[in-house]
Order: sequence, then C-alpha cells, then structure tokens
Amino acid sequence: MSLTPEVVLHAYASGVFPMSEGRHDPEVFWVDPRERGVIPLRGFHISRSLSRRMKKGAYRTAINEDFPAVMRACADRQETWINDEIFDVFTALHAHGFAHSFEVYQDGVLAGGTYGLALGGAFFGESMFSACTDGSKLALAHLVDHLNCTGFTLFDTQFLTPHLASLGAVEISRASYRRQLAEALKISRRFLDVPLTQDTHLVLQRMTQTS
Repeated sequence: MSLTPEVVLHAYASGVFPMSEGRHDPEVFWVDPRERGVIPLRGFHISRSLSRRMKKGAYRTAINEDFPAVMRACADRQETWINDEIFDVFTALHAHGFAHSFEVYQDGVLAGGTYGLALGGAFFGESMFSACTDGSKLALAHLVDHLNCTGFTLFDTQFLTPHLASLGAVEISRASYRRQLAEALKISRRFLDVPLTQDTHLVLQRMTQTS
C-alpha cells in the first residue's frame, strides 16, 4: 500500500505508524509497539543543567519555519527510518496542516528541532535532532509547554529511549495507549491556535509548576 496523507492519518488514529529499514530502502512497514513511549504533558523533567541553559537564553524557538530542513536534519544520521516516501508524505501532511516542525535557532542557524503529527488532542512525535548542546532538549521542553498551552492531552514518542526517559518519558502498554489515544481524538485542538511563547523564563516557570 502506497503512503498517502489519508492512509497515514487513518493509521495514526488507529494506533500504528510507518517506518522504513533505512534511507535507501523503498519499503515501508507498519509498527504497533507492545509498549508505547509517551511524555506525560504534566511530567516533563527539566534538569538543573537544562534549566540553566533555558535561563541563559541566546536562542529562539519557532514553528514551521522550515519543515523540510527539520526532516532532513532528523534523517541525516547513519541509521534512519525516514526514507523518501515517508519524507514526501509528511511534507504533504505539513502542507495540509497536520504535520508540524518545532525549531530552535541559535545565532540565526537551525540548532535543534523535532517534528510530528497533530490529530485531535494528540501529538505524535516522529523524530528529533540536535546540532548544538541541548538542541533537542530545548525543542522538546518548549514543545511540551506549547502542547500544554494549546490543550493537547497526549504526546506520543513511539518508543522509549534513554534520552527521552531522562526527560520524563515513560512506557505504557498498548491497551493503555489505545485508551489515551481514543480520549485524545475526541477533542478538537489546533497546534497553531495559541501563539508560541518566546519568553523562556515564563516557559520555565510553567514547566516547573506542572512537572
């Protein structure tokens, strides 16, 4: 089955997502993990070092300024599951208003970011990258704050990695994930309805109050 925006949206609403074995592998397969990684939106962990980095500032966050660049940066590694077909369908989903990139700029240069799919009250995180120290952590911290401000209820990370676990991500069972997904899809949220907060100190204050 070829990937189309409609097929991908239906798959995510059903709890599965596409992956490839590698950048040059034309095949795509569907994944439905027995244990699902999620970041509790009221449980994001900000370490002392990340807090210091946020207080220091000297960076800017943005949404959708360069979606293709974020996807390319996420795929620019030795092993990636983002092939051309996945790149193309997510670019199309971005054009349709479903896929979004969250970016961190330092000295005007893209220094970190993540991208994912927004559907109902769920945000499905796809991948992230860091081109500077804490680039991806900054992106995730500000993204979680934005999801809270926008009223999302589920932040799906697909899998649990040590990096995500250090930020508060946990694993839940497939059944628990399906229940949370069903509830999230009942509500209507728009990723761009609330302006992105650029006040880093305000973001940090809100994050420490809810974690």
